[in-house]
Amino acid sequence: MIVPAFWAESRVRHRQGTRQITIRRFGWSDTSQAEAQAMADARAQEALQRVVHGERLVRREPKVPYNGAVGVPIREEIVERHGATVITRNSYGARCLNTPTVLFVDVDAEPPFPAWLSSSVAVLAMAIGAYTWWVGESIAVALFVWVVAFIVLATAVHILSRAVTGGVERRVRAARKRIARFVASHPGWAVRVYRTPSGLRLMATHQLFEPNDPAVKAFFDAVGVDPIYRAMCLNQQCFRARLTPKPWRIGIAAHMRPRPGVWPVAPERRATRDRWIAGYEAASRGYAACRFLEAVGTGAVHIDVETVRRLHDDASKALQDLPIA
Repeated sequence: MIVPAFWAESRVRHRQGTRQITIRRFGWSDTSQAEAQAMADARAQEALQRVVHGERLVRREPKVPYNGAVGVPIREEIVERHGATVITRNSYGARCLNTPTVLFVDVDAEPPFPAWLSSSVAVLAMAIGAYTWWVGESIAVALFVWVVAFIVLATAVHILSRAVTGGVERRVRAARKRIARFVASHPGWAVRVYRTPSGLRLMATHQLFEPNDPAVKAFFDAVGVDPIYRAMCLNQQCFRARLTPKPWRIGIAAHMRPRPGVWPVAPERRATRDRWIAGYEAASRGYAACRFLEAVGTGAVHIDVETVRRLHDDASKALQDLPIA
């Protein structure tokens, strides 16, 4: 796991006949801006040579905070460092714990909303809007009808989906049974279970793990881990847990400024960002990110895991009687 303090970007061009090739690559460093720039220059030159020789590569790396591209580290503001564990601020303002060896995972218990169903709702709402326009109403009225139809249909489908799947609480109970079965069949395992707004958070305490450890894959498979989180762990070689509330769950509708919230931010825009963060931190004091439910298994806690456990429980307020968000 790498969470650099310094970032830079390099752009190189090469003309090949009538075609111009432009390559952009990032560089990073924990030491200095100059070292980050040197790395960016070297990566850009290497990529250019590969493209010139016929290899198909992405010309410009995407500037995204987390899980952007394989080989590009986590690009977020470093808030605190605790040994190998790093607390960062993500793109919507929440603090996140990043650890290379302590197994965390969130299990989502919200009812699934398939992509095909979302598309069907959009098409049906569009058809209703088109029919409204066809029978003689104005385009403005048709657009209004389309928006209202989409909201009503999406809400109805969501309610129906929850009813069919038994709702969040039933899915949480099912997830806890899967966790208990896994731990019972794997002697020596110890897992702390937390409630989150949309499901469960799990933390293995009996030993340290690498993200590509076969035991991690077996655990992910057994408890039903989101495939995107699984890919993130492998790409960034770390595990991750959100420590503070999502802004929209505590009444903050405005996005973190400036947008998008990708680090680093230009110096002249830091004051805007800092003002938003100050408001968010003040509003989040009365909320927890998760709530501790139980410890499953042997209860063993590896000495290095215990340090991260205390950090997580304190920062997430998991042991306090607060609303989770």
